[in-house]
Amino acid sequence: MALKILYEDNHLLVVEKPIGMLTQADCTHDVDLLTLLKLYLKDKYQKPGQVYLGLVHRLDRMTGGVMVFAKTSKAASRLARQIQDKKWSKKYYAVVSGKLPLNGHLENYLYKDEQEVKSYVGNAKNGKLAILDYQTIGYHQNTSLVDVTLQTGRHHQIRVQFSHIGHPLVGDVLYGSTHQQNLMLFAYALSFEHPISKERLHFQILPHDQNWIAYDAYFCKKN
Repeated sequence: MALKILYEDNHLLVVEKPIGMLTQADCTHDVDLLTLLKLYLKDKYQKPGQVYLGLVHRLDRMTGGVMVFAKTSKAASRLARQIQDKKWSKKYYAVVSGKLPLNGHLENYLYKDEQEVKSYVGNAKNGKLAILDYQTIGYHQNTSLVDVTLQTGRHHQIRVQFSHIGHPLVGDVLYGSTHQQNLMLFAYALSFEHPISKERLHFQILPHDQNWIAYDAYFCKKN
């Protein structure tokens, strides 16, 4: 499978995660991005033995988009600290059911049910604060294309919060959608500080899966 490398140096590897691919191996034994990237590095640099590649964040299987991996443990720890200190900027495109207002701010407390592998809206006692902001870019039939900025990074956060206000993501049958197609969620932009040089890095890509074609005109206007 061809890998889409967006940036690479001695410390970082920034790639596009394909829609439908696992970020990390699980019990299904399906192909995962982390393993493929380790094989890529092993082959490219003729590395003997095990290849180190640090996983510092994740995307759900059906979510594609920008991901960064650390090629050294120092880079991994510094990137993880940036996430904790909220120095990352992560933006997503999502298509939700129904028509949303032009702008919105969502705050909920979310908790994860480990057995169901599903998150729910709870309260301050049993959940963690989840915050996002969104801007509606356009409408198509009875759906809204939204640009989402995450302020926190909770499990299934975008999916849960939009479902909670009655606008589940298109294709998200786990959280209430009736649309039988791929999950319409794409991590299109990522910005962070280089762990060594301290330079601010910005990466942005557009979704190109066929399910997004109906929204291409809005992407052109925005970009």
